Amino acid sequence: MPDHRPVRAPGLALKKERGEKIAMIAAYDATMARLFDDAGMDVLLVGDSLGMTILGYDTTVPVTLADMLHHTKAVSRGARRALVVADMPFLSFRVTGARAVRAAGRLLQEGGAAAVKVEGGGPVPATVTRLVEAGIPVMGHLGLTPQSVHQLGGYHRQAGGADAAARLIEDAHALERAGAFALVLECIPTELARRVTAELLIPTIGIGAGPHCDGQVLVSYDMLGLFENPPPFAKQYAGLRQEISRAAAAYIDDVKCGRFPQ
Repeated sequence: MPDHRPVRAPGLALKKERGEKIAMIAAYDATMARLFDDAGMDVLLVGDSLGMTILGYDTTVPVTLADMLHHTKAVSRGARRALVVADMPFLSFRVTGARAVRAAGRLLQEGGAAAVKVEGGGPVPATVTRLVEAGIPVMGHLGLTPQSVHQLGGYHRQAGGADAAARLIEDAHALERAGAFALVLECIPTELARRVTAELLIPTIGIGAGPHCDGQVLVSYDMLGLFENPPPFAKQYAGLRQEISRAAAAYIDDVKCGRFPQ
């Protein structure tokens, strides 16, 4: 029988202990959140990827805290069981600890999220510690960090060399020590993702990082086939772009020919 109990942040570590894979997807509105929730999704990520999927930006950098609050509220209203995690947008957490706590607190208190996600290593674990001490569950994110796209020079696979891989492993352990309850690994070599997953007690969630992570995440618009050119690691489970175009064309034709309404 399906498990209808709400998913909590600490419960993801239990899934890792039991060898249960974690299914996570990026959602942006109440309707999709309800559909994914009813299907049994474990985690709904209100991703700042909404900058591209919803708002039409080229990157996630222009996404504001107000944008994230708006969509987090919607997803939270649609979710009943899944854990709702909200991305902290650009410049909302790589600032003073107090400002980061206020921003994350708003995503929980006003947005209805149960946790937040932050990108990067280096100084970020110190911020994670502040957030966790304030009672805010935090998910980390290493590898390809889209908010740093200009610094990285584009959307490329990360940590391919020995030095970069060592830094990523060090950052992963630092985030775990800081109190992160899970870690997204994006676009890193499969063997590196396997090693990080084996070394950490907290679960890893992969996206373009191979099959050895404790779970997987996709952007819902990629999974549903709404984009013409999805990233190579994304699997399309539906072709809604073509289906929506077909339905819209049929509606237009019916209206212009007087078949709708009858």
